[in-house]
Amino acid sequence: MARRTDPGPARRTAPDPTRRAGPGSADRVAPAGARTASPLGLVVLLVALLAGLVVSIGVAVTVGPADIPVSTVWSVVADRLGLPHAEVPPLREHIVWRLRLPRVLGAAAVGGGLAAVGAVMQTVTRNPLADPYLLGVSSGASLGAVAVLVLGFGGGVAALTGGAFAGALAAFAVVAAVAGRRAALAPTRVVLAGVAVAQLCGAATSFVIIWVADPHATQSITFWLSGSLARVDWAALAWAAPVLAAVLALVAAYARTLNAFAFGEDAAATLGVPVTRVRWLLLVATALLTAALVAVSGAVGFVGLILPHAARFLTGADHRRLLPVVVLAGAIFLVWVDTAARTLFAPRELPVGVLTALLGVPAFVVLLHRRKVRG
Repeated sequence: MARRTDPGPARRTAPDPTRRAGPGSADRVAPAGARTASPLGLVVLLVALLAGLVVSIGVAVTVGPADIPVSTVWSVVADRLGLPHAEVPPLREHIVWRLRLPRVLGAAAVGGGLAAVGAVMQTVTRNPLADPYLLGVSSGASLGAVAVLVLGFGGGVAALTGGAFAGALAAFAVVAAVAGRRAALAPTRVVLAGVAVAQLCGAATSFVIIWVADPHATQSITFWLSGSLARVDWAALAWAAPVLAAVLALVAAYARTLNAFAFGEDAAATLGVPVTRVRWLLLVATALLTAALVAVSGAVGFVGLILPHAARFLTGADHRRLLPVVVLAGAIFLVWVDTAARTLFAPRELPVGVLTALLGVPAFVVLLHRRKVRG
């Protein structure tokens, strides 16, 4: 009689490889109570979100101290595209093309990018509270921007953005050096290294601000650290857009692999996923995208933490469904939050990070309560 052998803990817990790529495999790791959209429902949801994003951008450009109708916005855009259009006064064209449209598009790019990075980070680190700033990238960007201002390299958009991007990459390099000593990169080690580097960069930033004691520089730095899209122009978008497109394409290509990560490292390795290499690749890619977005907008919190959880309740945990939905939802969310930040208390403008925190903290409390109820 043939003797049956114990397949071992890893094989007992690994999912069926033949079902790994299917939507059903990812649904098994969906949060309790999460709904999974049918294929038709997903298409309807994506079309609705895409239409909502286009309408949001068009309407948000019209909102502000100067009353500008949607038809004027379309005429300005059509003029740039070489399409038939009505004549628009130069002042209104300047407001639409130079001021509002790049800012609204920047809000959409930052919101969608941060939401996608948050979804990937929560899966790769297996930490539902992970967000794009977990690796100390935001604090490094802040320190880089402050260094540019203090060292006299100029306060222009290009200098500030370049300094922030360099600081973010330097911070992530330190995190990688601290966390990557072992062959198998542990998520806990990465998180702890990120927290330590963030604290170090935050302390250095505070020290520099106090040491300089320049009221004007301090006000500018503080506003930027709280998150603001007021500096976004076409040059800043040209800086961030290629990075955003490349990283979104990369994470979309690894959507099935992210589903395998949701089962745990052992299960992913059993399914043939090179866990350490893929984790490093995705961490580096998301850190680059976060650095590019922070360099444009400053630190805008809670978008990458809350939006992925909200999207999972619509799509389930399958990243092939989750990623496009969370990108569109994040873009729409930040377009309207930034619109509110610049108009609610006009002529004063609130840092957009303040409003995302005011909205994100209650949502975070609800999220914790739901997890507590589920046990």
